[in-house]
Amino acid sequence: MRAVQVHRFGGPEELVLGEVPDPVAGPGQVVVAVEVAGLTFIETQIRRGTDPWHEPPVLPYVPGGLVAGRVDVVGPGVDQAWLGRRVLAWTGETGGFAERAVGSVEALFPAPDGLGLPEAVALYSDGSTAQGLVEYARIRPGDWVLVEAAAGGVGSLLVQLARAAGARVIGAAGSARKLDVVRELGADAAVDYRAPDWTGEVRALTAGAGADVVFDGVGGDIGRAAFAVTARGGRFSVHGAASGAATSIDPAVARRAGVEVIGIDQLFGFGAHVNRWAREIMAEAAAGRVRPLIGQTFPLDRAADAHAAIEQRTALGKTLVLV
Repeated sequence: MRAVQVHRFGGPEELVLGEVPDPVAGPGQVVVAVEVAGLTFIETQIRRGTDPWHEPPVLPYVPGGLVAGRVDVVGPGVDQAWLGRRVLAWTGETGGFAERAVGSVEALFPAPDGLGLPEAVALYSDGSTAQGLVEYARIRPGDWVLVEAAAGGVGSLLVQLARAAGARVIGAAGSARKLDVVRELGADAAVDYRAPDWTGEVRALTAGAGADVVFDGVGGDIGRAAFAVTARGGRFSVHGAASGAATSIDPAVARRAGVEVIGIDQLFGFGAHVNRWAREIMAEAAAGRVRPLIGQTFPLDRAADAHAAIEQRTALGKTLVLV
């Protein structure tokens, strides 16, 4: 079968399409005929060998952790009723950028009827994360909510969920094109965090008080600047490090500012709730209250371009690989 492999850690050019043996389903496993493979920023850092959160995979490896397609083969002990069903499958950190992938039957998520597989992948990964972040941040009607990377996969859903919760939303992004998307998503205001005084715009919009909730998916200088415009009594929620470093706030500084910091380690507890949050966000999408923003798709032989688009921060919304 065709699969993309990484033979050495490095840039997107290390993603090379080739032929590998078909996977075999062991006990409790299935083989999925892959139609869509998801992609996250973290996976680009795993490819570079710079991600601090995961053990580097053994080379060569096939990237991709979340796939969608139909169950093609069931292993020993697996109910034959799974055959032919549309599912999302978690393969671990590797194995997804291929025509077939192995997943545990316990980790299968049936794709809802009436929802396309690309939309299901976007909502399962980024949607469940956004749903969890909103739940933990305890948004109240009337709150001012600042969303960084608001035209990204998670950020675009945070904008919509915050609006649905009755909040006033400021979306921050880094290009005119992305700011237009943020406004189309329903944000009350959009600010360009490349501008020298973008935090001054946030203060002006919030009558000097700052944002009641900040969703920090960028980190670095932008994350630190966003913390400085979090309102006293507000929540500063960290979920990403697109800049290369997650925002870390000294607890004493947070206490003096009167801000509750919900650190990036919150994500470690998300796993147990992913299926529940995925069902909730997919129900919201089915009701027309939210929609995943799938900005670009790439065929399997252009997987390197998919990684590059995310790393260079030119991508809008979710980036997917179609097999």
